[in-house]
Amino acid sequence: MTGSYPNTRLRRTRSTGWSRALHRETMLTSADLIWPLFVTDGEGVEEPIATLPGVSRWSVDGIVERAKEAIALGIPVIALFPNTQADKRSDDGAEAHNPDNLMCRAIRAIKAECGDEIGVLTDVALDPYTAHGQDGLLNDAGYVVNDETVAMLVDQALNQAEAGADIIAPSDMMDGRIHAIRMALEMGGHTNVQIMSYAAKYASAFYGPFRDAVGSGGLLKGDKKSYQMDPANTLEALREVEFDLAEGADSVMVKPGLAYLDIATRVKDQFGVSVFAYQVSGEYAMIEAAVAAGAGDRDALVLETLLAFKRAGCSGILTYHAAHAARLLNG
Repeated sequence: MTGSYPNTRLRRTRSTGWSRALHRETMLTSADLIWPLFVTDGEGVEEPIATLPGVSRWSVDGIVERAKEAIALGIPVIALFPNTQADKRSDDGAEAHNPDNLMCRAIRAIKAECGDEIGVLTDVALDPYTAHGQDGLLNDAGYVVNDETVAMLVDQALNQAEAGADIIAPSDMMDGRIHAIRMALEMGGHTNVQIMSYAAKYASAFYGPFRDAVGSGGLLKGDKKSYQMDPANTLEALREVEFDLAEGADSVMVKPGLAYLDIATRVKDQFGVSVFAYQVSGEYAMIEAAVAAGAGDRDALVLETLLAFKRAGCSGILTYHAAHAARLLNG
């Protein structure tokens, strides 16, 4: 009689692979992934990043090849982050406005080779360009000033849009920058360039390897707690998202990812918009450390964590495991 009880229904649906597939609630595909890539100067350059095992900085020619690889894997978007040389960094981050800077050269090269076969998402913040490693301009007291920084970010966004960026992703967390960038894009004729706002970006301990990758880790003095969010707060994240949507963001991002899945779910439930999460460098590094220690299987850990983002309500995930995950998903 056991098999006839209604409460055995769930066990029956789990009994075979085809049945589990039939009843699966959440689907993960390569189209859900965004692949973050680090750009460096030179030609034919691949620089492995010690704190991100398996991840490298690539010169522009290598980045173009990674874009082609993403297309072949069905990954719809790559996200670019520059490793700016020390002699091009300054207190005011002026290199961000150079139309021939590393980021703009990479954008143009990708678009020349790949056109609209892939989307290019570009980071808007000053930390890859400042000598002090902060995301904005500093006053004499060492405090990041908002309005002056926003003016710099607007010019940076326009510079990237004119190079061919498809999605502008401000990661700086300055107030009012989404409205200012949206207006500048509209006035500059870039009406179809999207804005994916880092709306809920927390002052997290999980960013260390990323700062090594873009060369700002050793430069940063102090922290970013005056403009990034307190990890203890949820309602503040919802207010930040509401502001950015009202100012013209097309989608929003929660960063980091795994420790903030509750935030992603709250944002999705309350606003019903496209929510993206960033599985950040520290999260990637933890998986790789677990694998290296024999504490877990890489394939299983990667797919399970990415599925968690989708189950939480995310439309997509930025992850350094994107190419590996896509290969697994594509069979």
